[in-house]
Amino acid sequence: MNEWAERQFKLKERNTDIRTEVMAGITTFMTMGYIIFVNPDILSKTGMPFGALMVSTCLAAAFSTLIMAFLANFPVALASGMGLNAFFAFSVVLTMKVPWETALAAVFIEGLIFIALTFTKVREKVINGIPMSLKHGISAGIGLFIAFIGFQGSGIIVSNEATLVTSAGLKGNMPAILTIVGLVAIGAFEALKVRGAILWGIIATTVLAVATGVAPLPEAVVSMPPSIAPIFAKLDFSGVGIDFKNPAVVNFWIIVFTFFFVDFFDTVGTLVGVANRAGLLDKDGNLPNARGALLADAIGTTAGAVLGVSTVTSYVESASGVGVGGRTGLTALVTGLLFLLAIFFNPIISIVPACATAPALIFVGMYMLMNVASLDFNDWTELLPAMTAIFMMPFAYSIAAGIEFGFITYAVVKLLTGRAKDVSVIMWVLAIVFIAKELLM
Repeated sequence: MNEWAERQFKLKERNTDIRTEVMAGITTFMTMGYIIFVNPDILSKTGMPFGALMVSTCLAAAFSTLIMAFLANFPVALASGMGLNAFFAFSVVLTMKVPWETALAAVFIEGLIFIALTFTKVREKVINGIPMSLKHGISAGIGLFIAFIGFQGSGIIVSNEATLVTSAGLKGNMPAILTIVGLVAIGAFEALKVRGAILWGIIATTVLAVATGVAPLPEAVVSMPPSIAPIFAKLDFSGVGIDFKNPAVVNFWIIVFTFFFVDFFDTVGTLVGVANRAGLLDKDGNLPNARGALLADAIGTTAGAVLGVSTVTSYVESASGVGVGGRTGLTALVTGLLFLLAIFFNPIISIVPACATAPALIFVGMYMLMNVASLDFNDWTELLPAMTAIFMMPFAYSIAAGIEFGFITYAVVKLLTGRAKDVSVIMWVLAIVFIAKELLM
């Protein structure tokens, strides 16, 4: 075992050992394990069965994380991305009325595009073509959108005919009370630097939900996993085409672009950030074997679509494993194996109520909203487009709308202020496409 691990993962070269890597893998799993509960909860809003989604979430996470371990030898774990799953369920399926089978086809195609670009220099041009202000704004906007979904799912925020939304109050609203308790618990765990703060918060809230009768007791602890047949390989490519006079076709490719855009930049940012913390960047600040890491992400996305889940992406929570010494793919290997093991705990996972996952959504949203701090508040040509994207996502209940209006605003405000040269070719193309969509369709 020692010889195989050394040969496969080059432990000595990265100044680590098996024990450290195993502990790092467990830490990463504990930190991002909340996705096992949250992803099925979000995607099941589309009508997809929760049990199958839970198993597919674990399988997709395990498969892509194991690829990362062996193809890139990085201590980075992957799973269905937060924000992307919300876009899939609430924007694409529930708002745009796109069947979830067609949405999975869009995820699959996005993964194929990601794979193709990984072998070219186009990825650098795409990365450099989108301004940092919009990257920060889109990330923050998704965070605000996710938090809004969390408050809705908890029963704290409800619809109101006069004001669109309002607070339901806490009197007699036990799910809302438990959500607040769970959110405070996660915040306290995080402040105390407890590993897996979000996961522990979900567990604590679920226990309270069972104790107060909001959630039932599990019928068992372990069981054979539910079948994934209802969602496996159900991709519907009938909406794919090149007839751009057809609004459905245009919408489909905008969906593909949005999946790709968010996945691509989230992956690159996460990989660079985690690798930098692990000391894996070279002297020029570049990421060695970046192609292998990007391929792992892209292949994971295509495989995830076949399994029936939304876009798979690298998780910034991997930094928790790096923080306790993880430096190689052995960390990812351990995390991937733990995701496989989790599929046998469906009886416990299936009783987790919305009031236990809502605090996780709100807390992750807060984390993503922190990107606002990176914006330049003295340059309105950068600030206005970013804030437009941030506001549009929750208010329009659409991540795609936020991206579209952010891009349009960026190009137009730069043009009107005599700074058109700041706008890259790719930004001009996308802005024109989005303007045409909004005015003509």
